[in-house]
Amino acid sequence: MRFDIISIFPEIFDGWLSQSLLARGQKKKILKLTAHNLRDWTDDKHKTVDDRPFGGGPGMLMKVEPIMKAVESLKSKVKSKKSEKARVILFSPRGKKFTQTEAKRLAKYDQLILICGRYEGVDERVADYLADETLSIGDYVLNGGEVAAMVIIETVVRMLPGFIAKTESAVKADHAQYTRPEEILIAGKKRAVPKVLLGGDHKKIALWREKHS
Repeated sequence: MRFDIISIFPEIFDGWLSQSLLARGQKKKILKLTAHNLRDWTDDKHKTVDDRPFGGGPGMLMKVEPIMKAVESLKSKVKSKKSEKARVILFSPRGKKFTQTEAKRLAKYDQLILICGRYEGVDERVADYLADETLSIGDYVLNGGEVAAMVIIETVVRMLPGFIAKTESAVKADHAQYTRPEEILIAGKKRAVPKVLLGGDHKKIALWREKHS
């Protein structure tokens, strides 16, 4: 699976892409992750990617033209086969809430092109005519879409066959969990693992986990 990130700060991803499971997944050719500099698709000597909003208002907006050129260029890099599917995603607090269900859906694509906004936002024509969908990772405002891109990638790649060594670990448990030691002093008080988890009764353990999920 191919992930193409469009950003004006692609260096943000350098260390993150080269570490841990993401690095191993790329080495095993399960996925390919590339952060692209949006300024590479500008024509003027200043490599301008933003401009003042029509109608006035504070700050600057990211221009539609460089993003359009970037999306068209990156889409063309995927071989034109009927079986290969690409999805263009823009990040915005106004977008659809990203969930584990959405991650499973996106994992079925061959390429995700992730547009990371900055400044006061992105020309609305990107959302209307270039992006296939707009996603939000929460009801809050970030400095840019780079963190959101990382969240989507981290979640989606776990769905890819071979990325996680043990299939059952692909979706982390959503219940309370404990490990050794069985008992420890915290703030002067003994804090022990719930006895039900130590008894070996799998039915009771399952019920306890469901209650504490």
